[in-house]
Amino acid sequence: MTSLRVITPPAVEPVSLETAKSFLRVDVTDEDALIASLVSTARETGEGLARRAFITQTLEMTVDCWPPKSALGLMRPPLQSVVSVKYYDEANVVATWSDYIVDAQSEPGRIHFNSMPDTTLRASGGVVVRFIAGYGDASVNVPAAFIQGILSLVGHWYENRTAINIGNIVTEVPLTAKALFLSDRGSWF
Repeated sequence: MTSLRVITPPAVEPVSLETAKSFLRVDVTDEDALIASLVSTARETGEGLARRAFITQTLEMTVDCWPPKSALGLMRPPLQSVVSVKYYDEANVVATWSDYIVDAQSEPGRIHFNSMPDTTLRASGGVVVRFIAGYGDASVNVPAAFIQGILSLVGHWYENRTAINIGNIVTEVPLTAKALFLSDRGSWF
């Protein structure tokens, strides 16, 4: 089993409040908190659909065992760097492993292990990798399709404050926004 969680979220959003308000044609401050929340949620939704980190953030990926071919692909490209690789033995004692090299040029980024500890890992979540991913620290680093997807989704949610039912299907992400996020979907393994 593999899991991923955000340790440190992005310091900024890829779409500023001012940009979102301009896109929505809103020039009052009454709904700034709502619009900022929509931008953040749209980024998170877009990152999930695109399987990518848009803005620099620290993530933690947990896997049950060492990779069978001594290379571990990391979720949510683009990979910037690896912070640490820790493992838990069957007694739940944590240790840090450092005999590896990082390939941040490949997609997804990978850790190539030169060797692996001769330890039996705990049954679940035995290896924990903390890493930094994202296109950069500013919106100018994020591909335009993802910026447009965020704006499209913010506009949709702003205008449609509740889910829209079409037959038995509840739509939350319009196809135009979804297509933008899926235009360069990352692969994990």
